[in-house]
Amino acid sequence: MSAAGRTTATDGAPQPATPAPLSGHGQQPWNRQRLRSNNEWLLLERLRRYGPLSRAQLARDTGLSKPTVSTALATLELAGLTREAGRFAPERGRTAVLYETDPTAGHVLGLDIGRARLRVAGADLSGHIVARRDLPNRGRSANAVADAVVAAAREAIAEAGLPATAVAHTVAGSPGVWDERRRSVRLAASLPGWGRPGLFDRIADGLGTTVTVANDANLAAVGEYTYGAGAGSRLFVYLLVGTGLGLGVVKDGELLTGAHGAAGELGLMRLPDCTTATWNTGTTGSTLEETVSADAVVRTALDLGMRRPLTAEKVFAQARDGEPAAVEAVRQEVDRLGYALAVVAALLDPDVVVLGGGIGRSADLLLRPLEQALHERSPLRPRLEASRLGQDAVLLGAVATALDTARPEVFERRTAPAPARP
Repeated sequence: MSAAGRTTATDGAPQPATPAPLSGHGQQPWNRQRLRSNNEWLLLERLRRYGPLSRAQLARDTGLSKPTVSTALATLELAGLTREAGRFAPERGRTAVLYETDPTAGHVLGLDIGRARLRVAGADLSGHIVARRDLPNRGRSANAVADAVVAAAREAIAEAGLPATAVAHTVAGSPGVWDERRRSVRLAASLPGWGRPGLFDRIADGLGTTVTVANDANLAAVGEYTYGAGAGSRLFVYLLVGTGLGLGVVKDGELLTGAHGAAGELGLMRLPDCTTATWNTGTTGSTLEETVSADAVVRTALDLGMRRPLTAEKVFAQARDGEPAAVEAVRQEVDRLGYALAVVAALLDPDVVVLGGGIGRSADLLLRPLEQALHERSPLRPRLEASRLGQDAVLLGAVATALDTARPEVFERRTAPAPARP
């Protein structure tokens, strides 16, 4: 495996705006170069969040002296991290030059690898999507899926007119839990063969970048918290219901993943036989995922007399038209999801629960009856909302997570002092 192409694990959590260590790991001794680097990072982050700004405004906001700001900006501009953004002419005083970050200093890739679809997005350091691909997952083997992801990502990079070396970091969203020791994904039943070691190293080598692997529901939670309905919540839950069932939890801006990275694997919970019999799932001892996923909606509809070919999307569409069997299938899905929500509410006490995934796209039929089903089972009252990002939640969460890694890495690489000549 090449040095550039390697995989790492992540919890997908948004990181604080502080620079990565400039050399080695852990606490670094004070030195003048480190002080300058910290000042430059401070100004770069200020510009990223609030720019364009003048030197005088940066000095007032950061407490740094004007000469220090001028020197740091000159270094950042020379490194290609900032650029002039115009001029500001106040009513009194001299015209001021405005500065902003240069988003083209680096790029990232976000990957959403699902059973039904593969999604790829390339973004600059501002988070602006410069290219993307969205295609059916037709891979008949795990290797074929991995190769299709690489091909789509390369196409996206080429479409944006970027060399492969422009990508600083890649984050891949996948069902299951990343196992760093085995270097593979566990508990990804919706993608047969996906747990085989080496698949993500194959993707990393194909792309020539580092690849971080994260659970898809966790990334969806990060995306929805960063860009969508979860913004500003104290404890936010994203419930991903589609080909599988999972949830991501964000508390005060930090993703919670558990001791082994498996927090939120709600779908693995095996139900008592009495519960599955009551729900007429057709099997005993079913998991919660097997009873609420898209396949479960289809099985219920078929049992109620609807005819093939059938998808969950068609069931919900016919329920909107008032077809009795489809309406009943949706009612049973609400009953089962209400049970899942009651468990989530009791364990986590969230202030917001966002419904996403393929089933979440039918929130118009689900949210109000889900509230009623939850209230019948629990006195807790989290606010239920539909995903604002829809099918892009995992992808945008992957981009946001990749940016958290790439920004300090690009800063470090571009501002590192040139090696001394022998």
